[in-house]
Amino acid sequence: MTATDTITTTSSTTEAARRDKVLRTIARRSFCVLATSTPGGRPHAVSVLYAAVDRTLWVHTFRDTKKARNVAANPEVAVCIPVRRLPLGPAMAVQFTGRADVVDQDDPAVVPLIQSGRLKKILVDGALDEPTGVFLRITPHGRIGTYGIGVPLLRVIRDPLSAIGSVSL
Repeated sequence: MTATDTITTTSSTTEAARRDKVLRTIARRSFCVLATSTPGGRPHAVSVLYAAVDRTLWVHTFRDTKKARNVAANPEVAVCIPVRRLPLGPAMAVQFTGRADVVDQDDPAVVPLIQSGRLKKILVDGALDEPTGVFLRITPHGRIGTYGIGVPLLRVIRDPLSAIGSVSL
C-alpha cells in the first residue's frame, strides 16, 4: 500500500479533519509561488503575497505585470505554499491548481473585502491609489496536495513518502 492509498482510504471524519488543517495552514500563511503561463505556453513562476478569504486566495498586483497578463490570457494557474516547521530540514508544502481571474479594485466582489480589512495584509500603503492596480482571485480546483501537513515530523524524517497527501475541497 502506498502513502496515497493510505490517505485516500481514510474515513470521512479523518478527511474532514485533514481538510480543516490544510485550510487553516493556508489561512495562516501569506507567501506562495504562483505559476502562470504565457499565451504561447511558456511557464512563469513568481513569488507573491496573498490573503486567504474562505477558500479563495487574493493577490494584489498591477494590470501590466506578467502574471496579470498571463492570467488574463489563460486563467489556469498552480500555487505552491511552503510551510516551514523547523529551521533545518525540508520545507513542508501545500500545492494546488486552480483558476485565477483578474478583478478590478472597485469590483463589487472585492470592495467589501477591502473595507472589512480582510485584504489588509497584502495592501501596502498607497496600493489602492494606483490606477493600474488589480487583484488576482485564485480559486483552487477540487483537490489540494500536501507534503508533511498533519504528519508527525519524525514520521516525515523516517519515511518521507508517507508525508505525501491530498484533500478534497
